Amino acid sequence: MSPIVVVLLALANGLLRAESAKYNEKASVDVFVNKVGPYFNPHETYHYYSLPVCRPTEIQHKSLTLGEVLDGDRMAKSMYEIKFKENIDEPKELCKFPATENDLETLKEAVEELYYFEFVVDDLPMRGFIGHLEESGFLPHRHRTYLWTHLLFSFLYNGNNIISANVSTKGKAPLNLDDAQAPFDIVYTYSVKWSPTDVTYSNRAKLSTSSFFRKSLEIHWLSIINSIVLVILLIGFVIIILMRVLKNDFARYNINDDGSSEDDLDQGDYGWKIIHSDVFRFPPYKSLLSSILGVGSQFLSIAFGIILMAFVGLFSIHRHGSLNTAAVLLYALTSCVAGFVSSRFYRQIGGEMWVWNIVLTASLFSVPFFLVWSTVNSVAWYLGSTQALPFTTIILLLLVWLLIGFPLTILGGIVGKNTSADFNSPCRTKNISREIPPVPWYRSAPVHMAIGGFLPFSAISVELYYIFATLWGRENYTLYGILFIVFVILLNVTACISIALTYFQLSSEDYRWWWRSVISAGSCSLYVFGYSLFYYFKRSNMSGILQTIQFFGYTTLVCFMFFLMLGTVAFFASLKFVRYIYVNLKMD
Repeated sequence: MSPIVVVLLALANGLLRAESAKYNEKASVDVFVNKVGPYFNPHETYHYYSLPVCRPTEIQHKSLTLGEVLDGDRMAKSMYEIKFKENIDEPKELCKFPATENDLETLKEAVEELYYFEFVVDDLPMRGFIGHLEESGFLPHRHRTYLWTHLLFSFLYNGNNIISANVSTKGKAPLNLDDAQAPFDIVYTYSVKWSPTDVTYSNRAKLSTSSFFRKSLEIHWLSIINSIVLVILLIGFVIIILMRVLKNDFARYNINDDGSSEDDLDQGDYGWKIIHSDVFRFPPYKSLLSSILGVGSQFLSIAFGIILMAFVGLFSIHRHGSLNTAAVLLYALTSCVAGFVSSRFYRQIGGEMWVWNIVLTASLFSVPFFLVWSTVNSVAWYLGSTQALPFTTIILLLLVWLLIGFPLTILGGIVGKNTSADFNSPCRTKNISREIPPVPWYRSAPVHMAIGGFLPFSAISVELYYIFATLWGRENYTLYGILFIVFVILLNVTACISIALTYFQLSSEDYRWWWRSVISAGSCSLYVFGYSLFYYFKRSNMSGILQTIQFFGYTTLVCFMFFLMLGTVAFFASLKFVRYIYVNLKMD
């Protein structure tokens, strides 16, 4: 079997493994301990056995999918002895843990930082807090830390399938850690309750498996209506106002009763017609521009692919790591899009070093991603977090890029180079470029960036909260239809504002629209990064060096993705618009 097939099977396994175990009467039910971490730091997780708790003599780890590993899961078999449909009413002793002074201090710190734990039964997560922190009063101040030593497992079953799993700390008073003196034996106990249900296994994903985290987000119609109204106004602005202005421009520019030549017309004309011999002059840094368009097209494909996969149910919030697996799989398979678009456009604008263009395209996002990931992974490894990837997973991801991503980028680049046609600009470009007149400050590049980034950001600003609350909080986002609508609105607003800004720039007799169109709309990423600062400091309770590096490192990469995607949409919209106005311009 070829290495590429092995890698694809490993990726697909993370999306397709969702079968339930079949249990017979009194069959053993495996409870896997997974991870612990501060409640307000979703991506700072450690192995459950890093705490002073009951553990078997020989720890048996569960085989995980790629997505689960990327999600920070590190499941290991626990000491809980649970039988299918067999209740344990009285507390059953799990073990007596001889806690030292360091163990008690570790548990106190975990309770004070609101550590939660996660167990997994039949791919169903169960979560609860390690302990309880009690603080009250000012004078005198009361500070007490309590450890939950008893767990109640509650299961719902239908036939021989487990439908729901939950864990709580009811049934026994917590242990006061402040009164415990080392050496101290901590007695951990548990009980089990089974209940029948009419919910079928196929519908168990709709049943909330845990009330520990917040429920799924509700539909937010106000933000949707606001975005729709905004895009309608902008499209109306471009179609009605701009087209009327163009109609007047065409009527003025296309009159040539005296039979004067093109050069004579240049002496009396002004506005965007006078730069017709420079507007299609190819920009500097052709290879970089082509790579941005290629990788931007790739991320557009990934975004649409993830939303469509969510619609057909290939991943969900109830399946561990499925989104991570989908992102890795789509990034690898859509690399051909980046190579094709980049190489094809590069040859169209006269690029000759197409090999280096393909290398730049393949490295444009992967190199920054590697730098950020290596920093985060090193910090996580130093702190002993489960967010640090194992060596085998790192090798697998490297193989994904070497055996799938990079070869597909080369293949797409070769196809794009061989199928590229001439640029076919509607106007002849002169050898000597025209001098660009000074422009007022309100038509300068910084102002265009401020406007071009703010309007697309305003279309998604409300939705950003829900996305951040899902990625960096405890919300569950399931409104994929609304997400698709908002994403389409974002692309339309970006295209409309880019066309309008390009027209204003050409009217100022500035023909350097190529890079301006990319940067103006791509500046929306700066607004997104600014919002991330607001969210981190004002809307979240995240703290600590690991969570901070993760948040700002990966948020920077997301903003870079926004720049590539929106810059690509803006450029191609402006290119189509510029072609349109100059194709319809009559010149001798």
